[in-house]
Amino acid sequence: MVHQEPPPMSSTLSLILRDNRIRIPTVTLVALAFTYASTVPYQSIIGINELGLSNGTYSALVFFSAIVNVTTSLTLGIWSDRLKERRPLVLALSVAGMLGFGSIAIIHSPAIFIVSTLLLVPMSNSTYSLLFASLRARTNQIERGEAAAVTATVRALFSGSWALAPGLIGLYLVNSASMTPAYGIAAFASLVCFCLYFFFAPGNGTAGPAPDPVGFLVSLKRIFMPYVLVRVIVMALLFGLQRLNGMLAPLIITNAAGGTVVDVGFIAGLTAFLEMPFMVMWGMAQRRFRTVHVLAFGALIYCAYLMLLGFASARWHIYALLLLNACGAAAILSVPITYLQDLIADRPGLGTSLLSLNTFIGTGISAAIFAFGTSVTDYSGTAFVGAAAGLASISALLYLESSRRQVRQPA
Repeated sequence: MVHQEPPPMSSTLSLILRDNRIRIPTVTLVALAFTYASTVPYQSIIGINELGLSNGTYSALVFFSAIVNVTTSLTLGIWSDRLKERRPLVLALSVAGMLGFGSIAIIHSPAIFIVSTLLLVPMSNSTYSLLFASLRARTNQIERGEAAAVTATVRALFSGSWALAPGLIGLYLVNSASMTPAYGIAAFASLVCFCLYFFFAPGNGTAGPAPDPVGFLVSLKRIFMPYVLVRVIVMALLFGLQRLNGMLAPLIITNAAGGTVVDVGFIAGLTAFLEMPFMVMWGMAQRRFRTVHVLAFGALIYCAYLMLLGFASARWHIYALLLLNACGAAAILSVPITYLQDLIADRPGLGTSLLSLNTFIGTGISAAIFAFGTSVTDYSGTAFVGAAAGLASISALLYLESSRRQVRQPA
């Protein structure tokens, strides 16, 4: 059998640009990234320093808002699969973003901050999974490898927008007495999302007839099937490595490596930019290789990065690891989108909502690894613990894939 060369990257970009049902969700995701990037870096500063929330109150707020986010994503994901159009849901969540971010920017009140951060902002964040569900509904109609490349490219564009926004907003607010104007920028980004879907996305829903309606609990039950749940947990373990690095790297840079907060910011921004081409690369790899093998190889690279990070004792060591960091992180952040969607491929909304569940579980796992590692060793040693956890996760991923293929083979 002659192996056919995968289409070039230009064909993927061309498909995104010419197909309205892919182009509009993609552009909307780029705008949506500004709502995250405008607020996440400054949320704790505003809540604690400007509005006077205690550390305990703020921690509880973050925890419960995460629960609201995953609950909203799952609920709307299931609901969207019963509709022909996701457009009304995207419009409604964009309005929630305008109200949530806008009220924080305009009304300098702890009560408004708490209500918006607890309810309206998590609802806005659920737009992410709905947009990827719209993309999946469309890419279900094209070749699998090309669909994976489209998803990875879109995720790379989202990452690029995420990387660009904090620097621009930081420059804009450098002389500002308050960081709340950043929430005004997020509200404007939500308005852009609303306008994109209101004016340019007619018929941009599931790209086909809605599936037969099933009950909410019946759909929810599919998430807790052993086949699905165990794979979600493995994906969460891998995602947790990236979150763990987010906690460890700044501490290692400013302690063991002798760097400064300037190095922390520069490395974070540069890594985000470098992730973009690597995400596209991993998407192209999925044209030729199985998604699970691409993910396992990328995760292995990230484990190597964490291991070497544990040995870092000078600033140049951290900078030398930039490419390894970006390459592995790009795989962990982009490839699981396709993998998780494939677990419930016939329900794009429900399958894509697994992303929120994956993020929620992964964040908890990273916190647990950090707590365990720092209780028995230092920050550098905790990087070794994370690398070991990553290797165990990769082994579990490959074992599950091997078991699945053996079951499918004829006796």
